[in-house]
Amino acid sequence: MEAHPTAGPLFTDLYELTMAAGYHRHRLHDQRATFSVFVRNPGLKRNYFVAAGLEGVLAELERYHFSAEDIAYLRGLDLFPPSFLEYLGRMRFSGDIWALPEGTIFFPEEPLMEITAPLIEAQLIETFVLNTLGLGALIATKASRCVHAAQGRPLVDFALRRTQGQDAGDQVARNTFLAGFAATSNVRAGKRFGLPLTGTMAHAFISVYPTETDAFRAFADTFPQNSVFLIDTYDTLEGARNAAVVAREMKARGQTLQGVRLDSGDMVALSRAVRAILDDEGLVNAKIYASSGFDEFGIDSVVKADAPIDAFGVGTKVGVSADAPYLDIVYKLVRRGGRDVRKLSPGKVTLAGKKQLFRLRDDRGRFREDIITCRDEEVDRAVKLLVPVMAGGRRLASAPPLTALRGRFEEEFADLGDRYKDIHNHAAYPVRISPQLKALQK
Repeated sequence: MEAHPTAGPLFTDLYELTMAAGYHRHRLHDQRATFSVFVRNPGLKRNYFVAAGLEGVLAELERYHFSAEDIAYLRGLDLFPPSFLEYLGRMRFSGDIWALPEGTIFFPEEPLMEITAPLIEAQLIETFVLNTLGLGALIATKASRCVHAAQGRPLVDFALRRTQGQDAGDQVARNTFLAGFAATSNVRAGKRFGLPLTGTMAHAFISVYPTETDAFRAFADTFPQNSVFLIDTYDTLEGARNAAVVAREMKARGQTLQGVRLDSGDMVALSRAVRAILDDEGLVNAKIYASSGFDEFGIDSVVKADAPIDAFGVGTKVGVSADAPYLDIVYKLVRRGGRDVRKLSPGKVTLAGKKQLFRLRDDRGRFREDIITCRDEEVDRAVKLLVPVMAGGRRLASAPPLTALRGRFEEEFADLGDRYKDIHNHAAYPVRISPQLKALQK
């Protein structure tokens, strides 16, 4: 399977096509236009965001075209002029893109991507770009908060059965890994993105066998090197004792029980009681894994209670970003035909013109301040964050490995101040607009 299967140009809202038809009819379609992508922060739910999804955008735009089947479908709608459909059949994406590399931390209202292309091309890709970058940043940001809350304990993506669609499940696996998760249970995503896989059993496996101990023995026989027993199907503490019985049998065969998993109940009290049972049985190296309804808030709670949990399976609440289930990500026209433009709607004012984003750091290398500037400006002792990633419809570099994107995120997160990592309190990172960009708005 391809890492980024084709979405196709019909993955769009109808109004993108109706606008495009209007541009074509009135000969505006070839005008160069620039659109800027950024994220608002309603409700102040997030102090920062993590850029993700760029590679999927670039892969799609390199092969962007309307197939004969696509054109036939549009013709059947009896909505569009034949000349417009003929144009679409010949069209390819030929634009230039500047963007934040995946794994980069960014803040509300900052440009995440800017696309310059013939107006019709830039308009038609809006829905796809927002969908891809929005989901990527939504999940990577949520996952990064969980990783921070876990304080070094490994996290595993268990979200697949609750994510909103097949591709969303794969993207959750990819982008949680980018933000620091150790592995995923999603087998297709493991193949698709080269992710580590993990998983053992569900309660059904326990219920199939005459006794819980029989189920543990069957699993140990099948996977002697990778046995983690789910112990809460009937009685969690009795499950821990049964796990210890099978662990002794495994030891006699030269095998080792890797751990046990809790999936319900009072995680703090149960993990302490289970830890005591395992230790009394000499199973001091057996890990305790916990799952069931965790996100950054639940993880933070049990970690602060000093629960002896070694790793977490994280599912639904991260897979749908339950506390903030959408990003207010927008795609706004900022330049057309050599003229800078802006929107003045109340509460939705945009910044005109092509832009650059600079980051200043303090003497220790920590984030100090960001500055949004005009594209051609320079700022002393600051790093440019928007980089050219596509020119003439072709990417400028091969896709980096996901491990490299993960490494970028880890470096960025290490340099983010602790107050912005706080999952409970809002802290606004300083972002200012350069005098030149301010003057342009007038």
